[in-house]
Amino acid sequence: MLSPRQLFLQHQAQTTDFPLLLEVEKAKGVFMYGPNGERYLDLISGIGVSNVGHRHPKVLQAIHDQLDKYLHLMVYGEIVQTPPAQLAHALAQTLPAGLDNVYFVSSGSEAVEGACKLAKRYTGRTELIAFNNAYHGSTHGSLSLNGSESFKRAFRPLLPDVRHIQHNVLEDLHFITSRTAAVILETVQGEAGVRVPSLEYMQALRERCTEVGALLILDEIQSGFGRTGTFWAFEQFNVVPDILTCAKGMGGGMPIGAFISRQEIMHSLKNDPMLGHITTFGGHPVSCAASLATLRVIQEEDLLTQVNAKANLFKERLVHPAIKGIRNQGLMMAVEFESFDLLKAIIDNAILKGILTDWFLFCDNSMRVAPPLTITLAEIDEACDLIMKAIEEEVGL
Repeated sequence: MLSPRQLFLQHQAQTTDFPLLLEVEKAKGVFMYGPNGERYLDLISGIGVSNVGHRHPKVLQAIHDQLDKYLHLMVYGEIVQTPPAQLAHALAQTLPAGLDNVYFVSSGSEAVEGACKLAKRYTGRTELIAFNNAYHGSTHGSLSLNGSESFKRAFRPLLPDVRHIQHNVLEDLHFITSRTAAVILETVQGEAGVRVPSLEYMQALRERCTEVGALLILDEIQSGFGRTGTFWAFEQFNVVPDILTCAKGMGGGMPIGAFISRQEIMHSLKNDPMLGHITTFGGHPVSCAASLATLRVIQEEDLLTQVNAKANLFKERLVHPAIKGIRNQGLMMAVEFESFDLLKAIIDNAILKGILTDWFLFCDNSMRVAPPLTITLAEIDEACDLIMKAIEEEVGL
């Protein structure tokens, strides 16, 4: 019989010529375990997914409880189901008044697709503005918004009437005009290597969109659900989006996404044409039950107030001449090195020591550090000890 590794390589579609090929048999908290007892401390949370850790008991209980009731019943929006209804209400309670209408989908890319369709439908305009080094997903529409040509050129032609402007540059805001349906911005740029806009810029962007009647879409697929120390990252900038997208960390390990707006805007998808956006599995009851449990864990276990102290401990411990700097917003962190080659060697060495990290798509000389919010101070110390050993072994200092 073929092993799981052989089956993976023979029959499962690959995304690179060099997959990690770590075999994971189980996971719990911040750890993943291999079939022979290997233990890996997960510092990337499945790329921003496991905000409350792997297999949190309260998330598991919510999943089990829902399994005993029903699974998929009908395409989105036709049947009243308790999990999505309760989750939509709970999400609205975390948001400013009026931002209270939730459309559930299955992934972050689909959330972006829905948000852009909604903006074009509501405004009657066609232009979308995104940012250099942005990442919003890999479906055709969301790929069109990404800011790296190297990821797009093989798939052109893409969505027309998309303009890219410089991130955090006030002078570029004049490109937002009465032709613009929406501006889409990651509240904190993720794959660019954790780039945080200034308060001045965010408020000027909000004012410019309001001035010309363009909608502001904030993408919190990576930064939402507590990752930056507030439930939503935009809370730290004193701005409110017209449309908000989320996914990744909202599911507690289950696949789910959403785009959220005001009822007045969202209702434009109901007519001309009706069913303006359709999804089969959006609002899946098991995923929604897991998401509601995740939201409650973040609130009830007071995880938000711990984020900055945990991030500060990483910054205090990760000090070495090879580290050129650390950028962060809460536990969304980028540790910068001189080059990709050095970083890759350190990442590979750290994996051998039981620490799983990664780099960023558009910033390949920076190490991604985004552990579950549940990580303890002792676990941070352990992770930093091993990363420092990996650095010292690679640079010889």
